[in-house]
Amino acid sequence: MREPIRVIIVDDHDLVRAGFISLLKNLSGIQIIAEAGEGYEALRLIKENKPDVVLLDIAMPGLNGLEVADRIRKEFPEVRVIILSMYVNEEYVLQAMRVGAAGYLMKDSKSEELELAIKTVASGKTYLSSPVSKKVIEDYIKQPLKTGSIANKNGVYERLTPRQREVVQLITEGYTTKEIAKKLNLSVKTIDAHRTQIMERLDIHDIASLVRYAIQMGIVKID
Repeated sequence: MREPIRVIIVDDHDLVRAGFISLLKNLSGIQIIAEAGEGYEALRLIKENKPDVVLLDIAMPGLNGLEVADRIRKEFPEVRVIILSMYVNEEYVLQAMRVGAAGYLMKDSKSEELELAIKTVASGKTYLSSPVSKKVIEDYIKQPLKTGSIANKNGVYERLTPRQREVVQLITEGYTTKEIAKKLNLSVKTIDAHRTQIMERLDIHDIASLVRYAIQMGIVKID
């Protein structure tokens, strides 16, 4: 008898997780083994449970889904990731694919599509939710990058170190330099240095612009 596909659900909203659990619990061949409400917890559970597939919210506090997906790709390459989103946005989808996601699924998907997505990525293939056009994505990838454009800044963002990307998210979530230093167990001076380098690389010169950029790129969300 074939082993069930072992799934972890990661979303910072309890009701969303409960909804996915309700949809999945009666599907044959799929087993929910854990759930998490934020990125760091998700990475711990993945290390402990070795799932086949992770359903991962794209925007979460602390450590966003794109960063979690990137770390999964590097640390647990055998684990397949499906990004969950409310938005059909080429930039979000492109980012998800770049960090190694195997699927992109709308949060309002029906159980039939959810089952298909999980079984598709578990078999080693890629799955994009029905509203997402593959042709649009392919055309978007082929577009030349323009100086100063969001797309161009996105390429630079991907070249930031993992620590710098953590700092970006925490800054845009409203944490002070001192709070970030404490949270990451680093000195205030180190956080200041990271912030300076981040601003220079992204060609962004104030916190308000950094917050707007982070929202546009799906790094953080507004509830």
